[in-house]
Amino acid sequence: MIEALAVRAGGGQLRTQYVAMPDAGAHSMLGSRPDWLWGLEHGVNEHRVAIGNEKVWTTLDPTKEPEALIGMDLVRLALERGATADEALDAMTSLLAEHGQGGVGNRTTSEPYFSSFIIADPKAAWVLETSGRSWVAAPVVGTAAISNRLTVRDEWTRSSPDLAAGTDWDGFRPKDVPTTHADIRLAASRACLAASPPAGLTPAALAAHLRDHGKGPWGAPGEPDATPSPLPSGFSVCWHARRFENTTASMIADLPADPGAPLRAWVAPGSPCVSIFIPVFPPDAVPAALADPATWHAFAALRDCVEADSSALAPIRAVFAPLEAELWSEADDVAPYPERRITFVDDAWRRVSEALYTLT
Repeated sequence: MIEALAVRAGGGQLRTQYVAMPDAGAHSMLGSRPDWLWGLEHGVNEHRVAIGNEKVWTTLDPTKEPEALIGMDLVRLALERGATADEALDAMTSLLAEHGQGGVGNRTTSEPYFSSFIIADPKAAWVLETSGRSWVAAPVVGTAAISNRLTVRDEWTRSSPDLAAGTDWDGFRPKDVPTTHADIRLAASRACLAASPPAGLTPAALAAHLRDHGKGPWGAPGEPDATPSPLPSGFSVCWHARRFENTTASMIADLPADPGAPLRAWVAPGSPCVSIFIPVFPPDAVPAALADPATWHAFAALRDCVEADSSALAPIRAVFAPLEAELWSEADDVAPYPERRITFVDDAWRRVSEALYTLT
């Protein structure tokens, strides 16, 4: 589910997935979460702070940790409390010190785990990696990507008090846990960033990257050649681990430094290959239907159809690709006009819903 969450005044108690704490209030935000969890997989707040997380394995056994904060709690709490990337990082690390990290964050496998994060605002970004209450944070120089493995070595500049200066964080990576799936996805993301320097790193290029089935980016909105890439036989960015895990939502956020430019995001319910990256203008101009679990079930049905018969992908893209291109172009036109944005996103969802209905 993708929800637009309103400003919340502080006071009283706040209940996260497993922990209660004093409520410090919240900035408004847009975030994606599983329907059974309080926290967010990724999101962006009104101050243009964006955060995403990944599950990681470390030498500390998460099954032995008591229920505490999980990675998705930390994403949401940091977006609630941070008006800059630095403030969000401070919030996350303070919460880790106070409450610890532990508890199940995966309904399918009932598996507890630790997390890594990318935290960004228009001027700065951090990679934060954790193992229980231990953590390191490395400033992003240029571009950065994370995956389901530790990536920081000794380039970190901030850490939990238990780490000595110069500690190689890679020592917390368990050498007996294979990382092939994470390595493949990390390499693909780094290749995308290397091929598209910051000035040319467009939302359309990122949408194509998020559809990567292991053969490279495809399906950039508005491109004339949007031939679908066959579903992967192995690991890929657009994740299809059949009967185990799938990509269930994606978000691209544009964080302009100019306060006069609108905050914009593109959100795809379900797997990117069988979805549309819908332009939205958080926190106000977001279709309410994105928070309806039924929306996810409809896109999941398309994914299941394609995983059962890969030839079904082409006719799905034949419906979605031209509509996606239209919506992206129209979003560019309405972006300067606040009064037109809400009307646009409501109409955009109506058209997406109609297209979805014809396919399901």
